[in-house]
Amino acid sequence: MKTDDYHPWVFRVAVLTVCVAMLPIIAGGLVTTMQAGMAFPDWPSSDGHGMLSYPWLQSTGDKFLEHGHRLAAMLVGCVSILLAIVLWTKESRRWVRWCGVAVLLCVIAQGVLGGQRVLLNELGLAFLHGSFANLVFALMAAVALFTSRGWLAAREKTAPANLSRVTKLAAASTIVLFIQYVLGGLLRHLGWWPHQHLGFAFVVLIVVSLTVFAARADKKSWIWKPAHWLSILLVLQIALGLGTWVTKFGFGSYVAVAGSLPQIWLRTSHFVVGLLTFAVAVILLLRALRLTYVARHTERRTGDVSSSPLVTLPDYGLSTGGIR
Repeated sequence: MKTDDYHPWVFRVAVLTVCVAMLPIIAGGLVTTMQAGMAFPDWPSSDGHGMLSYPWLQSTGDKFLEHGHRLAAMLVGCVSILLAIVLWTKESRRWVRWCGVAVLLCVIAQGVLGGQRVLLNELGLAFLHGSFANLVFALMAAVALFTSRGWLAAREKTAPANLSRVTKLAAASTIVLFIQYVLGGLLRHLGWWPHQHLGFAFVVLIVVSLTVFAARADKKSWIWKPAHWLSILLVLQIALGLGTWVTKFGFGSYVAVAGSLPQIWLRTSHFVVGLLTFAVAVILLLRALRLTYVARHTERRTGDVSSSPLVTLPDYGLSTGGIR
């Protein structure tokens, strides 16, 4: 596929979906931190009111947070419908169209999961609701990448000589980051395994650092930018994690105070940045896989791959099959 097939508005709607999805994520993080998930015993109504008829702006405390979370989730649902329609009418790649449908179905499933968490008053479902949000957000970010000009122009981009190593490390980073996210969710929602979450952070630090160093070796490469952001988010996440641990469990002479403002913002920020870190790792992996796909097809067509440190990938007009 050539860059002429790039549709700016399709890409913009995909990016809009990612941005709007941050609203219920942040609100949901605050709801969990402040234990406001059961502010209403009913769903999808709120104290018997409809979603839009509830006097949200007149409410306070837990009810304000929880209903705000529900309104933001409804907004994401509307934008996801728009994304699916735009992709289905404008996007020529069938697999990308189905990715849009998958986003919509996942958003619906996420809403139902959150509703059942309320109706059953089940913390285990709250954990699943939070963990699934990570995957749904990463899928939305992936769709934005698939519809970008850079993805379509990948055959014109430069692949680093260590592409195979970067791809393997990026896959490893994605796995360990998701495991760490799940461990964090178990701690946030159920109070389980705090020391396992802390100890596994060292594994994440090592694996992600190796990935970043490998991917940033060539600043001309398409995978350099997500690696750069991954390094920033990793440092920020470590700092937030340490702050979260201190404000939750205390340290030295500092006594943790439940519900304090530093604890609320640090715990919520730690959750949100963790989700963003995983999404950026997924983007890095997908970019590396895209370059790998193009390089393999170039090799098949030419019967030879340049042995130079940097390989420029020309446009050979690949057929409609495979990852385009």
